[in-house]
Amino acid sequence: MFKFLLQGLALTKPYTVRLVAGILCGVLAGIANPMLMVSVKLAINTVFPSTDAAQTPSMLSSAPGFTRRFVEWASGWFNASGGEASTVVFALIVALIPLTMLLRSGLGYLNVYLMNWVSMRVIVDLRVRMFRHVLGLGSSFFSRVSTGTLMSQLQAADSIQHALGNAWVTIIREPITVVSLVALLLVSQTHLTLLCVTVLPFTLLPYVAYARRLRKSAKILAQQISDQGKLVHESLSGYRILKAYNLESKAGDDFEQTSRLGANHQMRIIRSGELPSGIMEILGAVGIAVFFFYIKFWSPVKLQPGDLMQFIGSIFLLYQPMKALIRLHNQLEQARAISQSVFALIEIKSDIVEPEHPKPLKAADADVVFEHIQFSYDDKPVLHDFSLTVKAGHLVALVGSSGAGKTTVTNLLLRFHDPQAGKITIGGTDIREAHTRDLRTQMAVVTQETVLFNDNIFKNIALGRPGATREEVIEAARHAYAHDFITEKTEGYDTIIGEKGAMLSGGQRQRIAIARAIVRNAPILILDEATSALDTESERAVQAALEELMVGRTTICIAHRLSTIQRADQIIVMDQGRIVETGTHAELVQKGGVYRRLYDLQFAQ
Repeated sequence: MFKFLLQGLALTKPYTVRLVAGILCGVLAGIANPMLMVSVKLAINTVFPSTDAAQTPSMLSSAPGFTRRFVEWASGWFNASGGEASTVVFALIVALIPLTMLLRSGLGYLNVYLMNWVSMRVIVDLRVRMFRHVLGLGSSFFSRVSTGTLMSQLQAADSIQHALGNAWVTIIREPITVVSLVALLLVSQTHLTLLCVTVLPFTLLPYVAYARRLRKSAKILAQQISDQGKLVHESLSGYRILKAYNLESKAGDDFEQTSRLGANHQMRIIRSGELPSGIMEILGAVGIAVFFFYIKFWSPVKLQPGDLMQFIGSIFLLYQPMKALIRLHNQLEQARAISQSVFALIEIKSDIVEPEHPKPLKAADADVVFEHIQFSYDDKPVLHDFSLTVKAGHLVALVGSSGAGKTTVTNLLLRFHDPQAGKITIGGTDIREAHTRDLRTQMAVVTQETVLFNDNIFKNIALGRPGATREEVIEAARHAYAHDFITEKTEGYDTIIGEKGAMLSGGQRQRIAIARAIVRNAPILILDEATSALDTESERAVQAALEELMVGRTTICIAHRLSTIQRADQIIVMDQGRIVETGTHAELVQKGGVYRRLYDLQFAQ
């Protein structure tokens, strides 16, 4: 638990001034509680004096020095003005109660406000840090962790914020309140205070009994929240399959089951938090009743009304901070269980290591060379001694059956992964010696699964090069054969296209992606089955756009449809991670090998 608090405290460095101010207000608010009880005691002793001849010194004999000096100064000033000093003393002593309460409330408000302000900013920073960190991790991480789990971990920061806000308020103010009240009781009634303190540990037994149950339920609840987030994301992103196979009822049942399990554990946490608090209050009330019996029948010292009220009031004021500390423990247990996955996520290191001193990379008019590449996904070998040279400005096509390693080649070029052996160079520079941002800036990618965002068409194209002008975007759309269908829409380039471009057809989405690649104007182009999912008419339009895009660029094209690569400068035939044939289309057809068999299968009709 303390590790969790220290992790949160380490994030407060940018907000040190407000944090220190909040802590100071919390300390003063804690001290204000015994001041309130002193004020009540003075008022009662003033209203009900022990003798009829009570004078100012006797009424203030037990008051703090600064209070006594202030009252004596005020009464002296009033007496010099011709007023009655006893009336002034009475008024000032009684006024101490609302003044102390005002001070207590004002400091308490500032303590809560400042500490929650800091915790809110800390969690915002944490969420941004998490998001940036996740985006910087390698592709292998995303293949292991589901999107739903990541979304749950980002949302879990809200629960941490609530716990941290309460923690920093409670852990400063309430212990100060307890210590200062106990100190007041020890000073004023040492014998009775020691008697009560010996009973205090017994009131904490219910809390100890329920603590283990709470930790267990908090851990299970954190996992339940993660599982439910995963279920929601998969169901909503795959709603077409759910509807097509009539699985709505099953998905609803699964969601209901996880929700009910989560609610059960949440109720266990509530029971584990509230029952000890109630039992503690009952035991405390029994202790107060015993105290009255002791005062009536066995106490050797008879207390004055003010002393009795101060003692009883201080005892009751002790319950609230002690209950708050118990509730704080419950909240921290829940937050700690949730935060374990959050801080574990932040500590994950990317398998793509940036160079300490990156070299500049120039891809224009540069050859791309794969030298003896060995690569495996975990224990599954994918590429075996793969060597390939892509001449600057040439179109090289990779073909082969599924699982041959074609996409892995482009993923390695983009440094989504690093090979276990061998190297990839561009213009003689190992891409691991260049910064990934510099590397990827010089590449444009068009894939089969077009990624568009729920925004307008202009912004989706301009993502290729942030800062591109409207004229540049329109010109790119013309070259991608997308301008005509865009202008036919009511709002033109300002048309919102929906999530993943749902408002567009497959061919239109691909042409938007090609326009994005044209705007990027990168010297290296990667085409990963960019036309395989299109119908014949859409494929012709997209292929025409691609041919314009490839002019003057070094292009690596992955294709299942061999008709799209017949004009490639070099065709690489892959099988089980190895190159088995190379040549032009005519040469490979003439050779009668693997490529010829693939060609005959597609063009047998």
